[in-house]
Amino acid sequence: MKIYNTLTRRKEDFVPIQEGKVGIYVCGPTVYDFIHIGNARPMIVFDTLRRYLEHKGYEVNFVSNFTDIDDKIINRSIQEGIPACEVSEKYIAECKKDMEALNVRPASTHPQATQEIPEMIEMVQTLIDKGHAYEKNGTVYFRVRSFDGYGKLSHKNIDDLESGHRADAHALKVSGEDEKEDSLDFVLWKPKKEGEPFWESPWGEGRPGWHLECSCMSKKYVGDTLDIHAGGEDLIFPHHENEIAQSEATNDKPFANYWMHNGFLKINGDKMSKSLGNFFTVRDICAQYDPQVLRFFMLSAQYRTPLNFSRELIEDSAKGLERILNGAEKLSGIIEKDNKKPVSDEEKKILEEELPKFVQKFDEAMDDDLNTADAVSAIFELIRFTNASTDTESSSAFAQALYDTLSELSEKVLGIKLTRAEEAMDDAFVAKIEELIAERTAAKKEKNFARADEIRAELLGMGIVIEDTREGVKWKKA
Repeated sequence: MKIYNTLTRRKEDFVPIQEGKVGIYVCGPTVYDFIHIGNARPMIVFDTLRRYLEHKGYEVNFVSNFTDIDDKIINRSIQEGIPACEVSEKYIAECKKDMEALNVRPASTHPQATQEIPEMIEMVQTLIDKGHAYEKNGTVYFRVRSFDGYGKLSHKNIDDLESGHRADAHALKVSGEDEKEDSLDFVLWKPKKEGEPFWESPWGEGRPGWHLECSCMSKKYVGDTLDIHAGGEDLIFPHHENEIAQSEATNDKPFANYWMHNGFLKINGDKMSKSLGNFFTVRDICAQYDPQVLRFFMLSAQYRTPLNFSRELIEDSAKGLERILNGAEKLSGIIEKDNKKPVSDEEKKILEEELPKFVQKFDEAMDDDLNTADAVSAIFELIRFTNASTDTESSSAFAQALYDTLSELSEKVLGIKLTRAEEAMDDAFVAKIEELIAERTAAKKEKNFARADEIRAELLGMGIVIEDTREGVKWKKA
């Protein structure tokens, strides 16, 4: 498998630190509101990375944090008149609901920043002891120029960064609001403000800086050196750059061997913004579409490419997903007949010679820097092939073998379920649908076509479309 490494700006063969095992850290959301569809992209993309590595036989330690202390959380707690911890716990729970809807598997560990404060204090003290950090009036700063190689991930030159900071730094120094030795230095620990959550530390009551949190959580739950560190490309600078500086200065080891960053998500060509009225949460979209449509949409492009969200494109994704579901449904119908026929010589030849070609094409796409767009194309080709290769006379065992392959690639690796949303309907509602279909079938046998038409209309009013097929009546959501 080849991975595009942001650090080296090239595709590299993936070789884990420990054979057969992979340690991954993905920066998770700051939990002060419902997650938006921009948050969903890295969640879906790197969940798929994890699934594919497991498909290849790796044991994956997948760690993704929740940032549960931050200025945005504090501001929301003030607005709602509740403690910051209640805000974060509320939205962690809501985030997990959205992740489940999108079929994003829970991480091996979901650390929360507020539960790892002792480790953060210890890292800050180590950095001070090694001369990489210093304290001024309760604030601890990282001494950027003490770390050789700062800027290597973002490929920024430290002198260019200095010139960009100079004017702002001068204004802050004149106002007395900044006591940094260098304008590039960043905060590791900040003193508390009135009404804010705080923790005791050697430098006074305060809380950790955002960059520090991820360095400590990744070290504790993955190790000093990660196989893969991942997140959105907006995190490359300064967040991931600062993580590298802190972690490598502390541990004297490379922080991560591979850096993966997904591209930006735009809305109708514009940056998502509440002021532009184009800000959508996962809940907003899932109220209108099956959550699997959103997952399918996110995987329709290679993860590093910018992705544009629009109604037209999400509708196209809904149609694409429907093609896959229809193909799976056809195979399921043959399997359910359970005709006990032995696999024919022709069917056996297809399973041995033709089917592996589609699996190979899928794996080649995924091995090429997780190219899910081409992997989805391979699944479409598999669907066309299964549709052409099966009919009502096919053996159930043959259909089962085809379905199992489709399920492995679609459900297990891409996380795209082959069951329709209506299968999760209330049991009483499903029973009502089946009752009406049975009544309609009886009415047709009695040549009471007026009643049969009335039932069809009644079902449509319930949001259900029916179709008469040779295998019987099929139904689905309108």
